[in-house]
Amino acid sequence: MIQTGLIPNAHNDLVTDASYDFYGLHLATCSLDQRVKIWQLDETTGSWSLEHEWKAHDAAISKVSWAHPEFGTILATASFDRTVKVWEQTSSTDVDGTQLNGHAAGSPSSSSRWVERAILVDAKGTVRAVEFAPQHFGLKLATISSDNCLRVHECLEQPSLSTWQLLEEVDVLGLPTASPSARSTGHTVTMATPTQPNVTLDGNSVSLVAHALQQQAQQNQAPGRPGLGTREADGGWCISWCKDKYWGEVIAAGCGIDGIVKIIQISPSRRPSTLLSLNPSPASAADAPAAAKTAGGAAANGAEPETSKTFAITSVAWAPSCGRSYHLVATGSRDGHVRIWRVKPPSPGEDADGADADGADSKWSAAIVGDFDDHKSAVGRVEWNITGTILSSAGNDGRVRLWKMTAGNVWRPAGHISVEQAEEQQGEADADMAMED
Repeated sequence: MIQTGLIPNAHNDLVTDASYDFYGLHLATCSLDQRVKIWQLDETTGSWSLEHEWKAHDAAISKVSWAHPEFGTILATASFDRTVKVWEQTSSTDVDGTQLNGHAAGSPSSSSRWVERAILVDAKGTVRAVEFAPQHFGLKLATISSDNCLRVHECLEQPSLSTWQLLEEVDVLGLPTASPSARSTGHTVTMATPTQPNVTLDGNSVSLVAHALQQQAQQNQAPGRPGLGTREADGGWCISWCKDKYWGEVIAAGCGIDGIVKIIQISPSRRPSTLLSLNPSPASAADAPAAAKTAGGAAANGAEPETSKTFAITSVAWAPSCGRSYHLVATGSRDGHVRIWRVKPPSPGEDADGADADGADSKWSAAIVGDFDDHKSAVGRVEWNITGTILSSAGNDGRVRLWKMTAGNVWRPAGHISVEQAEEQQGEADADMAMED
């Protein structure tokens, strides 16, 4: 039986994100009410109590992310006010006059407070996602905003957390798209253009022709989708870091309404490049009738074969590798589908820096190993457990669904949780405690 906990009336408005800390003992939540709340788990009763809360932004907060505890108790928040803020929990005796932005709930004399350490204001649009990098890359965070730019910041003064440097600013839609079957080593993408049938694009010399064609195709594609526009309400912006150190700094990013997630390599010595593109319907417009029949059941959505509908990716999650020879990347979409991709990197024997190779093992490849539409409505969030063996998804149907790989590497539903179930279990737990008293 799935055990659940319930935090009633957590916020005064819609909760937009929730994130556990490294140990799973604290939960950070954010909301349209512009507030951040920190909840603490009572391991004896399994209940959550409010530890801190504060008004963090001047607009709705979209995401929260915890840094690895080796850097301290640090939280980042992203908001529709186009800023990202970095917060640190510190002792009240250590703030030395610094303005306190957080307070303890119900205990004004608490010895700890949350202090605003930095504000990142580089975004030209609403910031939709923020995520700290794995700890082996240092204290870095990535953000993506509705201006379709992926930004990576690094903290230059870790004790004070006050100085952050913008390392990369990547126009995600402007990066060339690599198909799952493209030959792609660490920093090389091969694609054809009308004037260059077979040109190799590396991070230092991206073809301007391919870039222009890419943007033109995207601009021409949008008006042809019935019911979908270019408004922010139709789009999705999401990121997730690769947890594996071997391949360097790799980020899965989705933005806009094209329904594509790009696997992007970030390197200090080269320009960012697309290693792989996860596209559930990769056929071109000319091949749309065939694609509607073969692209992973896309025709099951009821779409006419003549039209190739795409839906924004609202969430992406890169699973911890845990010794696997491949990676698992999950996506949630506005079409109600939860998809699990099996991403195969080049052979470990190849040069991790992306040396050219002609063998079959020198390319990145991907295939869908699970495609579920049980939510029957837009999926808002997908997330893996700590070992990457169980996937959870939350949808507009009001349910959190679990997915697990069974014998034969087949992914199947493993149960679901609804608010009604949580309320029933909470009521039973309260009754048991009352009887014990």
